[in-house]
Amino acid sequence: MGAEAEHPQQQQPPSSLRPGREAAAAAAPAVLGLQLSALIDHVARVDWSLLDRVPGDRGGSQQVSIDELNHILTEVNAHILPSRNDLTPITTIAGGSVANTIRGLSAGFGISTGIIGACGDDSQGILFVNNMSFSGVDLTRLRAKKGHTAQCACLVDASGNRTMRPCLSSAVKMQANEFRKEDFKGSKWLVVRYAQQNMEQIVEAIRIAKQEGLSVSLDLASFEMVRDSRSKLINLLETGNIDLCFANEDEAREVIGGGPTSDPEEALAFLGKYCKWAVVTLASKGCMAKHGKQVVQVPAIGESNAVDTTGAGDLFASGFLYGLVKGLPLEECCKVGACSGGSVTRALGGEVRPENWQWMYKQMHARGLLLPELKN
Repeated sequence: MGAEAEHPQQQQPPSSLRPGREAAAAAAPAVLGLQLSALIDHVARVDWSLLDRVPGDRGGSQQVSIDELNHILTEVNAHILPSRNDLTPITTIAGGSVANTIRGLSAGFGISTGIIGACGDDSQGILFVNNMSFSGVDLTRLRAKKGHTAQCACLVDASGNRTMRPCLSSAVKMQANEFRKEDFKGSKWLVVRYAQQNMEQIVEAIRIAKQEGLSVSLDLASFEMVRDSRSKLINLLETGNIDLCFANEDEAREVIGGGPTSDPEEALAFLGKYCKWAVVTLASKGCMAKHGKQVVQVPAIGESNAVDTTGAGDLFASGFLYGLVKGLPLEECCKVGACSGGSVTRALGGEVRPENWQWMYKQMHARGLLLPELKN
């Protein structure tokens, strides 16, 4: 797409990504993210005419082939919308729900994080490594493999709503037999994104994580994923191994098999049967969350100024997990999540810009929330 990386590139992955290297002996990251395939997002604001020609549901995350992805990226340049506030119309950056969440925890909240997964040896892989390491994410659990890094076209309309078209089929991926207990030992949380095609790896990673005493957070990925593989998701929830579950309004509707008028409170209660904490995000209406018998609802922050909602749920999860790591009450976890979720919508892409972290800290301070202790 012709977009340049926002951080300096290096010519080869660092030694920490070379196969066979053990995880660093330093203190384990508090939060680990399971992203089996490193991924690069190509984010662009485009007009409706392109979205109308892209196969699949608008607003969803339907997988495409490499040829389809390349066609979409070629078409994007002809359909870019004028940028708001002189923002770059195209952003190419490390992406994926889990990567967005742990990058936000590290860069914005000062929580130590690491990623478990595989990265290709191509230019996209180098970009992923540079971006994540720049944000302070521990990459000693990221395996380097020969092959391609996953990519995703993130198409944003004039209202800031996004449609995702990921290409994962040709990307390198971490396999279930590659997980090691040492990857998980000493950490507190494992962040997972639901994907029915990766159930073997997800189940194995969760098994080891629970053996090592970690809590597990699950994001429901997309309404298509929930709709197409609901039974596998229910089976996973019924194991009792999911401590925290995040769903947006569309995913919540699908998880209970409801229609357009189904009640998010019903979905929250359903998820709360299986998880210690359950959260349903409601876009401009904020969020609701359940912990035991306690249920809270918190309004959104910053949604009216949304440039791009890519990563809003992921960064909400960053803030919510920060609250849990710090032992905050449920309502305060939701308020921090609303602040961080709002911060990423103020610019293009799923990474919060420095000025928008400052905006978030001001919002947190105004609400009396615990501010992060950040290292210089």
